[in-house]
Amino acid sequence: MEAKARQTDIKMTVRKLRRVINEVRGKSVVDAQNMLRFMPYFAARIVEKNLNAAVANAREKYGVGPDSLKVSEIYADESATYKRGRPRAQGRMYSRLKRTSHLTVKVSDTTK
Repeated sequence: MEAKARQTDIKMTVRKLRRVINEVRGKSVVDAQNMLRFMPYFAARIVEKNLNAAVANAREKYGVGPDSLKVSEIYADESATYKRGRPRAQGRMYSRLKRTSHLTVKVSDTTK
């Protein structure tokens, strides 16, 4: 039994998301929620929201509570990069890359 939640086109780099998701991978859902609640990163709010969505999907589909779930898979992939310009001296333009990412969270039942 596995439930998942995806969020696409997050306006944050993959590197910032991976710093957070590497800490909660493989943990129980309750432990992961407690860790994310007290992390100082903004990416932790995004991961926590998606984790709660995956738990809600598991509750709807299979009737399983968060106590018997664990984070089986969690990964972040690169998405589209928006190219923007920043005006500089003497009429020049420097390019700025606004990177985005996708986040996937899968939770599974620990009791089998």
